[in-house]
Amino acid sequence: MRILCAVDGSECSQWGIQALEALADREPEAVTLLHVVDPSALQAGRGRNPVAEKRALAAMEKAGAILLREAERTARVALGQATTGPRTTLHHVLAHGPLARTIVRQARRVKADLILIGSRGLSDIRGFLMGSISRQIASIAPCSVLVVKQPLPQLRQVILAVDDSKQSRAAARFLRSRILPESATTTIFSSAERPVTDLAVRYLSKAQVAELEKPVLERATRLVTSLRDEFLKEGYAIVTDVQMDHVIDTIVKQVEANHADLLVIGSRELTKSERLHLGSVSESLLRHAPCSVLIVRGRRV
Repeated sequence: MRILCAVDGSECSQWGIQALEALADREPEAVTLLHVVDPSALQAGRGRNPVAEKRALAAMEKAGAILLREAERTARVALGQATTGPRTTLHHVLAHGPLARTIVRQARRVKADLILIGSRGLSDIRGFLMGSISRQIASIAPCSVLVVKQPLPQLRQVILAVDDSKQSRAAARFLRSRILPESATTTIFSSAERPVTDLAVRYLSKAQVAELEKPVLERATRLVTSLRDEFLKEGYAIVTDVQMDHVIDTIVKQVEANHADLLVIGSRELTKSERLHLGSVSESLLRHAPCSVLIVRGRRV
């Protein structure tokens, strides 16, 4: 697996680098450490001073180069290669441009299978209106994205949230083949939307509601059982659960109840209009889930 890890020197960025430890058992083929310098930040004020801007840019580039060298040392420790021969090729890149678009552009350039990025995971009003860097990347990335919201030295409890879509099946394959260690316990969870509204329930009997819900629950159960069998064939510890309620709320409650280290979800690409007006389940979970989130997308899954 090829990983692009974005670093900026912050504490949450360190979490991203240290999360390589949780992936070390799979011995990634290559890890590219990326630091982005955004020159537009120097040009935002009035009364521009080109000489001062040039000096500031040089200082930012020098600091970025130092940061990348330190990040490489941390990455080698996380991968368990500080005192052994390298099994994972490490590269570092200093790039210029807007943060999210530059990270995505570099992911395409190195043909990354996974973008690894640390995030504070805040959902304040400004973050909701402006979008965080991690959410911007998740919405336009050509590959899977792992957003690390807290230290993640190992994966013990993993939630795989699925629905009856090819994206969920791709997420299950990616988790099994690229991410999941043998020691982890995975809960395959499906939250099925109720086929009737709360208003309609007032005018239906319990038997009528149950009759409408039964095929939906059966379909979700068949999906979860099928995926469970695929994991069991490869020797993974699996728990399954199917519930019927509001999808996002139920998944978040499941994550909290299981004290999960990682939530894994599949995601289709949205059009610009869909992202603007509708958002997506994956982006909502990225904002609200209390643990790190792996959004699986792209062709290499």
